[in-house]
Amino acid sequence: MVMWLTMQYATAPTGLSTNIHLIRHSFSPGVYDASHVFGAEDPLQGPQDLAQERVLDYTRSQNISTRRFPADPARYWVILIADGQRRSRLYGTFENHGEVLAERTETRRYWDLRPSNFLAPLVGRLVVEWDNPRTWHRRAVSAANLPVLEIADRGKVLFPGFDRVLLTHHELCEMTTDHRYADWWVALSEVQGIYVITDSSNGKQYVGKADGAERILQRWTSYARDGHGGNLALRELAFASVGTGEGGRVKTDHARHFVFRILRVFGPSHVLVRS
Repeated sequence: MVMWLTMQYATAPTGLSTNIHLIRHSFSPGVYDASHVFGAEDPLQGPQDLAQERVLDYTRSQNISTRRFPADPARYWVILIADGQRRSRLYGTFENHGEVLAERTETRRYWDLRPSNFLAPLVGRLVVEWDNPRTWHRRAVSAANLPVLEIADRGKVLFPGFDRVLLTHHELCEMTTDHRYADWWVALSEVQGIYVITDSSNGKQYVGKADGAERILQRWTSYARDGHGGNLALRELAFASVGTGEGGRVKTDHARHFVFRILRVFGPSHVLVRS
């Protein structure tokens, strides 16, 4: 006997209720106004834009028209990312704390969204069939019957070798926080080295090093956290591109095009000759 699994049954153990709203984001490469500084309303360009803060900023901005988006949306906003014409993969969930009325404009409304652990066990694993790609959001009533195509295993990610490490900033953030990358943590925490960060949007490169008391994992974790790792040049780029976030923190949006690669590794006993 074959069981037809739907979103409602797949998420039942996590306490899925009717108090959810599903939003499906898809990538729109090149669709933005190049005349202005990157803004929250610009569509997601690609996987490099999947940093949590970027997705949150993009999602919290909605059209003023209640015909396009509900006036009083649900508590949980379940975010899916298009993974093909009909396939949609669970990205994560934000908890809605209401509209920020002070930010409302003639055309936009802004919501106080905060990251939530609701459905966390299924993040990146759950894939559903989104039956109408033209509809980008839907209420829980219609979402409950979406067919589940896949609930993938979260197997560990094997370390490929130092010369094969190639990570976007989004992947770097995942690598430094996800236990599936335990083999990577072991390898990168044992070595110092020289690495290169390439900005794929313009080809510019920054060559850095982890030496002294630092290891590559420690150094790269700081890049995952804020996008500049304390480096003055990259910090200035962060301020110049998007300014600061809450509490004076520099946002990481400037790093969405960064690609990280290792050029050379050496052990802690190696003496690095400085020029």
